[in-house]
Amino acid sequence: MKKNILLILALFFLSLTLSAGGGEYAVSKIPDALKKNAHVVKRMEQMRFEIINSGEAVLWKKYALTILDEKGDEQAGFQEYYDRLHEIKNIEGALFDAEGKELKRLKNRQIIDLTGSDDENLIDDRRRKYHNFFYKVYPYTVQYEVEIRFNGTLFFPVWLPREDEYYSVEESSISIVYPSDYTVRYKAYNYSGEPVSSAGEKGKKILSWQIRELPAIEDEFASPSWYEMNTVVLFAPAEFELQQYRGTMINWQEFGKFVYELKKGRDQLPDNVKQMVHQIADGIPDARQKIAKLYDYMQKNTRYISIQLGIGGWQPFDAKYVAAKSYGDCKALTNYMYSLLKEAGINSCYTLIKAGRNANRIIADFPSQQFNHVILCVPLQKDTMWLECTSQTLPAGYLGDFTCDRHALMINENGGTLIRTPRYSMLDNLEVRNIKATLDEEATLQVHAVTNYGGLQQDLYHELIHNLSKDKVKEFLHEQLDFATYDVNNFDYKETFAALPSVQESLDITVSNYATITGKRLFIIPNIMTRASRKLPAGEERKFDIELNVEYKDVDTVEIQLPDGYTAESVPADVSVSGKFGRYNCSVKLSGNKLIYYRSMEHYSGRFPSKEYPELVKFYETIYKADRNKVVLVKGQ
Repeated sequence: MKKNILLILALFFLSLTLSAGGGEYAVSKIPDALKKNAHVVKRMEQMRFEIINSGEAVLWKKYALTILDEKGDEQAGFQEYYDRLHEIKNIEGALFDAEGKELKRLKNRQIIDLTGSDDENLIDDRRRKYHNFFYKVYPYTVQYEVEIRFNGTLFFPVWLPREDEYYSVEESSISIVYPSDYTVRYKAYNYSGEPVSSAGEKGKKILSWQIRELPAIEDEFASPSWYEMNTVVLFAPAEFELQQYRGTMINWQEFGKFVYELKKGRDQLPDNVKQMVHQIADGIPDARQKIAKLYDYMQKNTRYISIQLGIGGWQPFDAKYVAAKSYGDCKALTNYMYSLLKEAGINSCYTLIKAGRNANRIIADFPSQQFNHVILCVPLQKDTMWLECTSQTLPAGYLGDFTCDRHALMINENGGTLIRTPRYSMLDNLEVRNIKATLDEEATLQVHAVTNYGGLQQDLYHELIHNLSKDKVKEFLHEQLDFATYDVNNFDYKETFAALPSVQESLDITVSNYATITGKRLFIIPNIMTRASRKLPAGEERKFDIELNVEYKDVDTVEIQLPDGYTAESVPADVSVSGKFGRYNCSVKLSGNKLIYYRSMEHYSGRFPSKEYPELVKFYETIYKADRNKVVLVKGQ
């Protein structure tokens, strides 16, 4: 009995000790430096990726996140995708309070199984497992554990401990386990030293990386890629297998051979389409015109629908299938266009690319699967034509900001070659606006504006024309125009296609109370429609380089017919700014009853050191103020 009492007392005092110190995930144990500027703290992360053989691997990971406030809630849910190539074997989870006390355990029936596809996918085996404790007492901690079986080794995980801004890391590690005769390739960013190498069971090798105490950072304006700002390790195999297809990626050429084999023999057209090709193309001597005509035929007779089933996410449907169904995904439509050109005697190249307006750039010196889209490259004697085969509206030879100015992997029978897609210059991306306006005695302004948008500046308006109804376009204009009270009376858009596409916009707008009339004085901003909105916070210490990716030029000419009897009391001085980030000029003058305003803005692209951030702040600030300068007029007796 005495021994039992002593044991009970010992357990009691032990529980008090643990309670006083808090549990493993007690928020009090987080270093203050990791709480600074953070909404989420990753308390721990353990990842283990084991390659069983060239066609099979298993990923196990366990992690815990402390959510400090409601801004961190979006990180608290569990979500993992699966398909025929990735099988989720097990999921576990738990919820802890601020003291580290466990509140709930995840039960299998609480895991939601959802589709992983979007509305454009006709058939897709991609799904996702989702769970959220929906706890709102801050701070709290969630812990999850998952095991995923990879049916194929084309795709390896990425180790990225700090996954977002305002997100700190207490501890994270990853181990890659592989057979001794297998080659694992990796590329590290911002990781000091080499991985720890050790021996595993059954003669396997293990490479391990570990990091501790990464403070939260902010994704600053015009930051470099996330990889450059964080600790990251990318992994890839030398040899891989995907549903009976084997390949290597020791260089881009070898990886391209694998892709070529996937599409080999899938370029046969039905006889009726062959006849149509010759009917369209045979009488056209110019290669570019011939390509454009066949591209137009493809656009008018197919539509984009994604079909992603197993290796179908990589292997295109054959040309006969597309001809019969009149649809396909980016792979199938690109292969179909390739087949049309081949029948016409024109060589082209199936090309992999990382698409997206803000997509991370391809790591050129690390051959691996980094692509999510396919386009067509058509090499000609003097230049190259690029074709976006999923679009039914883009002109031949133009890519837009979805795929321009980045690396792409061009595929032919010899394998893959890394090349770059076109970069559109400042003069390509030109906006020219001409405004004629009339101001009446009640300060109402009648505006007629004609604007020509070129290159990347026309992309948005191209989408408006082809994807929105007239009522929706009007709603868009009402959201975009920077006036307090106004009506869009009329609008019209016209497209032209020369070397690059352009859109002409015509607007008729009535703006109430555009000017301010106080007694004899009239205050008016001569810059009616093109006012810069960007202001950067001054006085902040910039941590990362500045990357300005798009260059463009805007030119505005404005004539405002004023009411009779006004003379100039105060006219802003001309503003001229020129520097490494761009060039800006504006001027205004009164000529009779007309206010004449001119503005030119050249915005440069490039990469600049962080120490030049104050100059960038000043550049934008000067433009912001100059765009809002007012003219003061006074009415004579």
